[in-house]
Amino acid sequence: MTQPTVLILPGLGNSGTEHWQSWLQNRIPGAHRVDQDEWDHPVPADWVARLESVIAATPGRVVLVAHSSACMMVAHWAAVGQRSGTVDKIAGALLVGPSDVESPERTPPAVHGFAPVPTDPLPFTTMVVGSDDDPYCATERACAFAVLWGRTSSTRARSATSTSPRASVPGRWVKRWSRS
Repeated sequence: MTQPTVLILPGLGNSGTEHWQSWLQNRIPGAHRVDQDEWDHPVPADWVARLESVIAATPGRVVLVAHSSACMMVAHWAAVGQRSGTVDKIAGALLVGPSDVESPERTPPAVHGFAPVPTDPLPFTTMVVGSDDDPYCATERACAFAVLWGRTSSTRARSATSTSPRASVPGRWVKRWSRS
């Protein structure tokens, strides 16, 4: 069985070389970062269209590894993917540290275009990971996203969403899905 392609989906500002997504990308053979034209002032429709185009062009199954505002991109993309059929290619999604794009107190205006938060269940296996000290999303809100999206929720200590390469917990989840 062919291993799924892991797509790394950074949020606002991209993920630097020391970020856990970059660390993970460098350790999973064939992992691919989905680049956006505008990292600092995202246009949600453009981000969703880019994700759709990359998934459509990727052979075989796909695992999505999203962080921050890219979690909202995945939730918005699910409707597009259902219409086009590309959603059937998704083996699973790991949504880490979703930004509360409906909260002007917690998130910068640049990501508010991802509001409103999609409330339909996601049509693929998903794990939403929040952090007890995430300044962009309260733990309760991350859990609410998981409930809305109809999937598993997990709250981890700061290391789960930090930019430290030692934050290897997401890597274990991705490897589990890569075997399915």
